[in-house]
Order: sequence, then structure tokens, then C-alpha cells
Amino acid sequence: QVQLQESGGGSVQAGGSLKLSCIVSEASFCTYAMGWSRQFPGKEREFVSRIETDNHKRYAESVKGRFDISQDRSKNTLWLQMNALEPEDTAMYYCRCERRLWTGHIDTFWGQGTQVSVSS
Repeated sequence: QVQLQESGGGSVQAGGSLKLSCIVSEASFCTYAMGWSRQFPGKEREFVSRIETDNHKRYAESVKGRFDISQDRSKNTLWLQMNALEPEDTAMYYCRCERRLWTGHIDTFWGQGTQVSVSS
């Protein structure tokens, strides 16, 4: 079973930047992709970004142009550079490992989360 540990969250003023990191116990376990999701209080977890094994990147519309996802699988590390942060970005951010099974189904594994708070 893979383990994921996020860091880098904190409090920042609107317009500021934060860089989240995620250490994955074995990045090669994530055969489909790695990524980030976030959860607002009282809401379901939502997709933020994904980076596939070939470095193809995807972003939610709400963060496109402001956030940048990157990975170094040799270091079992995933990052999320967040720029031009807005109060609406305040949430718990979760690292995600996606593993494709032989059936085609994708299993998802999660870290414990790191809190990001943006003040106006």
C-alpha cells in the first residue's frame, strides 16, 4: 500500500504564493497519475490538478493559469505551485495517487491533507 505525506500548507494573504509538496512512499505504484484535490468545509473533495506518468498535466478551470503541478518520480515527490492565491482557494489540500488496475479501473490513494488559508 502506498503512503502519501503532504506539506507546505499555511496562511497567506490574497495574491500570495504557496508551494505544496507530497512525498510518496513509492511513486512507481501510481501507474496512472498523481495529483491534488481540495475540500472546502462541508463540501465534497474536488479535483484540482493531475499529472500523468508522461508529464501530461490537467487543471480545474478555477486554478488554470495560477497553479502549476510537477513531479520528480525518481525522488518520489509531487509539488503544487500555487500563485495569485484567492480567499476562495482556502481549503484542505490532498495529495492523490492513481493506480490503473488490469481491469481498467483506477484506484485512488490519499494523503492526510494540508491546510491552505488565504486571507483578503
